[in-house]
Amino acid sequence: MSSRTKNINWAAQLEQELTQNILPFWMTHAVDSINGGMHGAVTNDLRVASEVPRSSILSARVLWTFSAAYRAIGKTEYRAMADRAFRDLTTAFWDTEHDGVYWHVDRHGAVADDRKHHYAQAFAIYGLTEYFQAVGHPDALDRAKQLYELLEHHAYDSEHAGYFEGSSRGWEPLDDARLSDKDLDSPKSMNTMLHMLEAYTNLLRVWDDAGLRTRLAEMLWVFCERIIDPQTHHMRLFFDETWHVVDAGVSYGHDIEASWLLNEAAIELGSPEIVDRIEAIAQQMAAAVLRDGVAGDGSLFTEVSSDGILDRGKDWWPQAEAIVGFYNAYELSGKEAYAEAARNCWEYVRSAMVDTEHGDWVKRIDENGDVDPERYKSGPWECPYHHSRTCLEMIRRLASPAGGSS
Repeated sequence: MSSRTKNINWAAQLEQELTQNILPFWMTHAVDSINGGMHGAVTNDLRVASEVPRSSILSARVLWTFSAAYRAIGKTEYRAMADRAFRDLTTAFWDTEHDGVYWHVDRHGAVADDRKHHYAQAFAIYGLTEYFQAVGHPDALDRAKQLYELLEHHAYDSEHAGYFEGSSRGWEPLDDARLSDKDLDSPKSMNTMLHMLEAYTNLLRVWDDAGLRTRLAEMLWVFCERIIDPQTHHMRLFFDETWHVVDAGVSYGHDIEASWLLNEAAIELGSPEIVDRIEAIAQQMAAAVLRDGVAGDGSLFTEVSSDGILDRGKDWWPQAEAIVGFYNAYELSGKEAYAEAARNCWEYVRSAMVDTEHGDWVKRIDENGDVDPERYKSGPWECPYHHSRTCLEMIRRLASPAGGSS
């Protein structure tokens, strides 16, 4: 079988997975038809966990997912889901007094956590700008610009560059800026910076603003000069205000995700000098992940802690990002090892994570190879955007005349 035929078959598998398994799960099981929006959480066996607060992260990611799916495929049911998510994000989660999106609301839409994590504002920008591209709703772009201005005013560090982690409802600094219990309470993080860059890249696609261009270019500089370790080519995770490292762990999932998102940002900026530098760095990052983070079955380990302990379980989102990230490295380099790594990871997902009984993907496989019963199928962090985006990205890339090779 030729490489081109393999790619056609692979693209067909991805399209079927997206349209017949992933998206139908979210339309059927994750929607709260009584209270509006999405359920706070749904278990692997489809039990609704209504006690779990609803997350603005989930709302924004659903908005991005179904907006992107509607743009690519055009099904009216995807448009309806995108419309629903837009209403949810801009009503239940939107602070009408201070602007920006809350962290959590309860199942009835009452505010449960009014913090303004900058990570959440970034995902709101990401979803709103994708929705604007999909349907042309002017309010979506206006709100995305508004969030951008809020972040520039309250989150940007004009002395040391980059962005702080979060604010209170009234946009004052937080006493504890952690996104979750597993994170450090540090002024800056790789994770927030990565998704700020992702959001600003998508905003630039619909709003060519000089100030936005400057900030996006500066973020790329921060990644190159402060976040990515020039010796290991892995990213550092947590920092103080002046970018001194306060955690020595490695996140393989974020490394491979960043390798292609940095490349996308550079392409959007359009500077040949920046593109050349980022393409080289993206390949170095992919090589480091391929060397250090891939298991024998083709799957990707999630992370290794600062004390050197490897998490031997497998989360869904690093697999999704590895497929795109490794294939992006193949497109840049022409090295078949990267294409093979992407395909091997996809085969692992098909065999271990795709849930043919209940739909979507299970979100974690434990170190024994069993489905982790403690992880929700849908939840505050368990969302559709990583693996939906993988399907959409790979369908597009595999459809290129050369099959994605350089």
